[in-house]
Amino acid sequence: FNLLNNSTRKKYLHHHKIKIRPVSTTHHHLFTCKAFITMLLNRFATKAVFTIRSRPVAAALSKFHSSTAIDAKVAVLGAAGGIGQPLSLLCKLSPEVDELSCYDILGTPGVAADLSHIPTKSTTTGSLPSPVSWPPTHDKGLADTLDGADVVVIPAGVPRKPGMTRDDLFNTNASIVQKLVEGCAKFCPEAMIAIISNPVNSTVPIAAEVLKKAGVYNKQKLVGVTTLDVCRANTFVANSQGMDPRDVDVPVIGGHAGITILPLFSRVPGVNFSDEELEKITVRTQFGGDEVVASKAGAGSATLSMAYAGYLFTENLLKALRGEEVTQCAFVESKLTDAQYFASPVRFGKNGVEEILPLGEFSAYEKAWFDKMMPELKAQIQKGVDFVCEK
Repeated sequence: FNLLNNSTRKKYLHHHKIKIRPVSTTHHHLFTCKAFITMLLNRFATKAVFTIRSRPVAAALSKFHSSTAIDAKVAVLGAAGGIGQPLSLLCKLSPEVDELSCYDILGTPGVAADLSHIPTKSTTTGSLPSPVSWPPTHDKGLADTLDGADVVVIPAGVPRKPGMTRDDLFNTNASIVQKLVEGCAKFCPEAMIAIISNPVNSTVPIAAEVLKKAGVYNKQKLVGVTTLDVCRANTFVANSQGMDPRDVDVPVIGGHAGITILPLFSRVPGVNFSDEELEKITVRTQFGGDEVVASKAGAGSATLSMAYAGYLFTENLLKALRGEEVTQCAFVESKLTDAQYFASPVRFGKNGVEEILPLGEFSAYEKAWFDKMMPELKAQIQKGVDFVCEK
């Protein structure tokens, strides 16, 4: 302090509101020491804060994988489509989402601009594929969307039309999923990837093979979203039994197409079905998508309910990544059966898939459906694996 010139010393004293009064030599030395120590502490604290903020460790501490309240980035690929737009809207409304990044081949800047006017905490961006250039380069729009993403949700692809099965969508949607997952492998290899694009029984294996080829596959980080099957089962049971659907939780296992969807209604307490009613509600759950496609008369498929189901799954996944224990059904790599991938109740945590819960006992009716669906499920899985491997 004594090394400062008089002008600087006065400014320092004035800034800290320190008044000087006549003191003894002893007191003067004490005052000088105290002021000098205060100055050093202030300077040290300022420098320390600046250093911490500027170091890479600050970025590491702000990463998502912690139970503390930190930022979460969700990327929606196919955000301008029939599922993508309402899904993006619901994600924008979610308190679990801090940054929403939208990507599609058309319209995403407009979708993002529209969403950005909604007064929630999350920021919103929208990107298109980069123009073709020479020399060739990567898709900057996709790179910007995926960079730093914690969860990537993929509803991209063509919708179903009357008379089409999910398998009919394979040739188009398989290539779309392959390209997008290649981007995930390159730009956000640690992110959770949630596949909505149909046929899920084949597109999840496609994604897995792409990630394996890139050397970044982690079975805990790749899931197929089958939540819509659970939503339908819960709704149909509640309507049939006069229950509140919020109080119903039907485990739905197997896959996400037709007869590979197996709702376990025997696990729901308090329900009472005749054999005819059980058959009807099972088949309706399995082919609920056809019901919507037919009702829309060629104008679309189950977009709104699928968007809601995708949002539920994504929000629960974010809660799990923040440290909450969450159990929900999902189509994942599994050893529960001889199928490589299988939908069943899964416990999610900070690392993604933490535990695949046991299937438990089937009723005779459920066992018959299980035996019937397994060859179909395994064939659809293999079709996805072959699509990548044969290339």
